[in-house]
Amino acid sequence: MIVERELEALFGQLAEQGFSMQDGLLPPELIEDLYEEGLRGWKDGLFQEARVGAAQRPQHIPAIRGDTIQWLEPHCGESGAQSRFLDWTETLRHQLNRAFYLGLQRSEFHFARYATGRGYARHLDQHRGQPHRRITLILYLTPDWRAGDGGELCLYDPRNPEKEWRRLLPEHGRLVLFRSELFPHAVRPARRPRWSVTGWFRSDEPPHPN
Repeated sequence: MIVERELEALFGQLAEQGFSMQDGLLPPELIEDLYEEGLRGWKDGLFQEARVGAAQRPQHIPAIRGDTIQWLEPHCGESGAQSRFLDWTETLRHQLNRAFYLGLQRSEFHFARYATGRGYARHLDQHRGQPHRRITLILYLTPDWRAGDGGELCLYDPRNPEKEWRRLLPEHGRLVLFRSELFPHAVRPARRPRWSVTGWFRSDEPPHPN
């Protein structure tokens, strides 16, 4: 599914500035199927309110983080979209390792749904003392997103975290990659439900089952 020439611009931006964005990289039918699977999961009550804070004592604070999430699993969903997407990201992980020598060992992704009026305050994906999240990936799923719908991704200058660097509209099918340790970022409140697949390529080994 990945054609190397399609990654040249994506990886070029990532090498130059630690951030990249591309529209139309994934097949439209896969994006549509992911969106439909997310909707079904939401209707079936499979989403949980996202939490913030230390892994030992996470807290639900909607004023800071307002999304609900469902983790992606292989062989889940009627259309198989989650498996197809995870296969695609595995190929991308190998390509990232070849291009940047990041030592990425695994990935984790979830559906993220922001209800109307919800957002996510400025934060960094690589937590203090937990350096394993290396690359953040976001794929936007909501059809027909307009500028007036809000929900923009705000990236802040790594050298001056108080200064907004870029603001991106979550347009349908848009893919964003950035270095997890570099970019503080936030999600502005949306004026209608906002859907994405979000997650990370990590440098640690998968956890062993108990």
